[in-house]
Amino acid sequence: MTSTSLQIGAFGSHAVCAAAGLRDGFRAAQFYARDLAHADQFDGVKRREVPLISRAVGVAARLFDRLLGAGADLSIRIFLPTWRNLPSPFAAGFLQGVVGGIHDRSIIHNPLFNAYFFRAAKRILERCTGRPYLVLEHRVDAARRRLATTTRADDSKESQLARMVIELAAQRAVARAGMPSARYRYLEGVDPNLAVAAISCIALLFADAGRPAGIMSEDDFFDVAGALAGPRLARIAALAEARDEASLAAELRAIKDQY
Repeated sequence: MTSTSLQIGAFGSHAVCAAAGLRDGFRAAQFYARDLAHADQFDGVKRREVPLISRAVGVAARLFDRLLGAGADLSIRIFLPTWRNLPSPFAAGFLQGVVGGIHDRSIIHNPLFNAYFFRAAKRILERCTGRPYLVLEHRVDAARRRLATTTRADDSKESQLARMVIELAAQRAVARAGMPSARYRYLEGVDPNLAVAAISCIALLFADAGRPAGIMSEDDFFDVAGALAGPRLARIAALAEARDEASLAAELRAIKDQY
């Protein structure tokens, strides 16, 4: 490998990180704008009695939210209409593609690793918890770059996924999560970063074995992965905290055996 190719690879890696950080800046701005959009809404208080400053903040925040949302929708529609699609874990060779995406430093295409784990985290939180929530893509990319120095092609699938759980949880891509709904009580008391990383990785492990009968959507499939992972999340969290990759791989293998 020449020094020129090394420089190009380093530039690509930094460009991917910078692009993810820029997108996250807009996401965070919109997240807080949506919080402020309710500044002029008080239970039992008539609108004319709301302080003028609260009304001004609420109106400005709603306008800012609409502008950011419209700008994002327009740019996605023009440049890449499929951007928001959750890559299906049932696609042939998808797990190998995610592992290969760990080393992807293209400045044109979002690495498959980032695309899957970012959108999977949003989908899980949207289905299992209340709003508001905020997922930061540049932290998913930080996990990807950490994994690029340790992931080996000859590792077992469980070992590769155990390493992903550890790094994704450590990088804390979920900046904020809502309260779990009644159906997903197993998420209570568990770090949402650990929960979404574990469920996403277990779904990958299951999907690699093929689409199960009767499961028609990825949302339902994440529910299956979450239900089987739920009783073990506390132990998975302890193993991830200790960075005990071998024991965590064994835990993932045991969950797969239930599938």
